Amino acid sequence: MPLRLRLTLWYGSALALVLIIFSTVLYLVTARNLRDSVDQSLEETAAAAVRSLEERGFLPLINEEELMSQFPELARIDKFFQIFSPSGTITIRSPNVKQHELPLSRQALEVAFTGRTIFESAKYPKEPPLRLISVPIIYRSNLLYIVQVGTSMESVEQTLNRLLLVLLVTTPVALTISLAGGWFLAGRALRPVDAITLAAQRIAGGDLTQRLNVPTSADEIGRLAGTFNNMIARLETSFRQIRQFSSDASHELRTPLTVMKGETELALRRPREAADYTVVLESTLEEIDRMTRIVDELLFLSRADMGEVKMEYLPVNLDVLLEDISRQASLLGQERDVQVILGPITPIVVRGDELRLRELFLNLVDNAVKYSRRGGAVEVTMTTVPGYAKIVVTDHGIGIGPDDLERIFGRFYRTDDARAHTKKGTGLGLSICAWIADSHHGRIEVKSDLGKGSTFTVLLPFA
Repeated sequence: MPLRLRLTLWYGSALALVLIIFSTVLYLVTARNLRDSVDQSLEETAAAAVRSLEERGFLPLINEEELMSQFPELARIDKFFQIFSPSGTITIRSPNVKQHELPLSRQALEVAFTGRTIFESAKYPKEPPLRLISVPIIYRSNLLYIVQVGTSMESVEQTLNRLLLVLLVTTPVALTISLAGGWFLAGRALRPVDAITLAAQRIAGGDLTQRLNVPTSADEIGRLAGTFNNMIARLETSFRQIRQFSSDASHELRTPLTVMKGETELALRRPREAADYTVVLESTLEEIDRMTRIVDELLFLSRADMGEVKMEYLPVNLDVLLEDISRQASLLGQERDVQVILGPITPIVVRGDELRLRELFLNLVDNAVKYSRRGGAVEVTMTTVPGYAKIVVTDHGIGIGPDDLERIFGRFYRTDDARAHTKKGTGLGLSICAWIADSHHGRIEVKSDLGKGSTFTVLLPFA
């Protein structure tokens, strides 16, 4: 069943239930109010009659002719009255009482002896019901008469019948109009959902450039469209990164494979001296090491993306760690005639994984050495800023262009100058460094001038 039809049916069912309850309550309340109004009128009329009998001297004996002569309106009002003796027999009755005998009920007689008033209803076939009130007249502590005043409920019945007819006619009409309006409004409300469905179908066909028109209102549909657009944008970015990643990985792995294949084919063309085979094998081993390093780093980044890299968050003395890295980097610098200088450092303790932090700083220092010019120097310093340890690695090498600064932390990204300067490197080191810093709730910043050198700054929060 379509969602639009389900919404309309649910809305119609709820509205029908509300209308039925409202109509029932309205009918019952109106009927109760009308009956209470009739009872109040009967009570006031009976009280006025009893008061008049007492004030005008008709008690203890009532003369019918004298009573009717002084109260001629009793024959013309919309009510009738009867006066009963304590035995229940009719003493006087108004002329407008219909042909039916209206005897005093046994309950009314019993209640009259207690001095209380009682309301009753009477019904004759094919005639509207009657409403009665029986009021006892107590004279010198004895029941003298029982005055009964009654009226027809015909007007009340007619009013209630008209109300019932109006409710029976207007309720289905209102329900029909409301269902039509609900169907129309449900269609308008679900129109963006149809647009989302069509866009999803086009996206399923491979078109990730599809976007929805987000309405200006910040309602549920607007938030859904905005969320959908954000999701598609992230998917598009992810697929683009995957394609770029696959292309870069293929390129990086193809280069050493091409070198190995070419050198092996060259060595097999004719018999050679053992020394020549040794050179080929050493070159092949070097390319294998490079491929192994690329695969290891790819595996690490893949596990990091999936959250499978386990980190230990223990106190780490950064000053001791940087001293060890400085000694290791000095050995790396000797190959390129680059001096590694450990500047002033402050004893600082942070919480983190010592192995990963060592990898972070060693990568930065190794890059600084690798891209420095011969005879240059790399400086490592550590200071503090509010809440953070600040580690700065500075080199005076080839530098990075402004267009490349925002891309150097991307996977496999290496500038043309970097590729020309050294063939070593996979383009994954800085990506790993950025992930390690982020995992420690820190960050890496870089400043560089092309041809003048680069400065990498790592900020790590205190323990």
